[in-house]
Amino acid sequence: MKKNFILDTNVLLHDPRAFQQFEENTVIIPIGVIEEIDHFKRDLSELGRNARQASRGLDELRQRGKLSEGVDLDNGGRLRVAMTWAEGRPPAGGGGADHEILELARRLQREEADAPCVVVSKDINLRIKADGLGVAAEDYASDRVTPAELYLGHSALALPPERLARFQAEGRLPYEGEARPPNEYLTLSDAQDPKRTALARLDPAGTEILALRPVPREMGGIRPRNREQSFALDALLDERITLVTIIGKAGTGKTLLAVAAGLYSTVDRKRYRSLLVSRPTLPMGRDLGYLPGSLEEKLDPWMQPIFDAMELLQSDRNGGGRRGPEALTASGRVSVEPLSFIRGRSIHQRYMIIDEAQNLTPLEVKTIVTRVGPGTKIVLTGDIYQIDNPYVDALSNGLSKAVGRFREYGLAAHVTLGKGVRSELAELAANIL
Repeated sequence: MKKNFILDTNVLLHDPRAFQQFEENTVIIPIGVIEEIDHFKRDLSELGRNARQASRGLDELRQRGKLSEGVDLDNGGRLRVAMTWAEGRPPAGGGGADHEILELARRLQREEADAPCVVVSKDINLRIKADGLGVAAEDYASDRVTPAELYLGHSALALPPERLARFQAEGRLPYEGEARPPNEYLTLSDAQDPKRTALARLDPAGTEILALRPVPREMGGIRPRNREQSFALDALLDERITLVTIIGKAGTGKTLLAVAAGLYSTVDRKRYRSLLVSRPTLPMGRDLGYLPGSLEEKLDPWMQPIFDAMELLQSDRNGGGRRGPEALTASGRVSVEPLSFIRGRSIHQRYMIIDEAQNLTPLEVKTIVTRVGPGTKIVLTGDIYQIDNPYVDALSNGLSKAVGRFREYGLAAHVTLGKGVRSELAELAANIL
């Protein structure tokens, strides 16, 4: 049975091609939503870019017929732009686009009873109001990964005693078993003595089990405190893995490990030209001109966690000295840049770290990753359950989508960090508050 899907403004701002995602059903966009999209089109942020792209997509469909009557989509569905009010204008008092969407849904329920009507919105309160009025409502889910797709990046594997002994002696072992994602990390155990274990990783082809690389001495006091951190450091230091995603709650060490690996790879090993670090200033593309001072001074409030990590690492590397991040940035080996400046660039021979990536939309993550040029490694870190961006959630954010989409490719690796290492208090607070 075909359905009518009414799209809210926030759906098109989140995914400007959303109207192409509803298969053979009818997609309806109220006039009020078009007006709200128009308000965003001059915005220089990612929302403005999405608004302009949505408008262009709808304008292209006008070539196929009248939007008021409905036009065919490439996926077999139809799209139409609908007036909510019979006389073409709202009654006195208005009510805004939310009111229009709900009124249109109720009218379609009466006039087209044979086609179920569903409001699609990323606004929780609108979905609640719709339910209260007896209107079906759901979140926009075409870009969401399912809980099953929230890939941990590591698993356990029991081996016969002789195979585990061979791995420990040779540092590698042919993989025998069901297919696993490439670069998946493994906790190997003796099938007869589970206390006898070893840490390993599948190779990019998924055909061989490899030992983890040792942590270099040049990394100073940075040593993994648990097996997940061992997995993360192995991925961060492997030049053949060009995309690393790390998910972990506050205090698990994801940012510190990424910065430590980046500094070692650029400053000590000189494998990359420089370390480029960034994190979202919400929303992505926000005009930093509203903050006082130079660009560096504007970025300081957003980048302070990165500076804290670099200062701690430099203190360890210099025997307790106070060589801070200023010396690193002045040397040109480390740069801190806003994400809003990354569009249109081609970034070569850099070690890139994008912190707090859970606040990025899938389109923003695509924008960033497609900037990667030859010789560049990119690391995305974040906590998908600590999101400040109102347009994404734990399943629809760009970091979760990157984990799900890249898990089958040998150039990527993912690790989920579970245990907090910042302090006993921080670990307890992350778990109970």
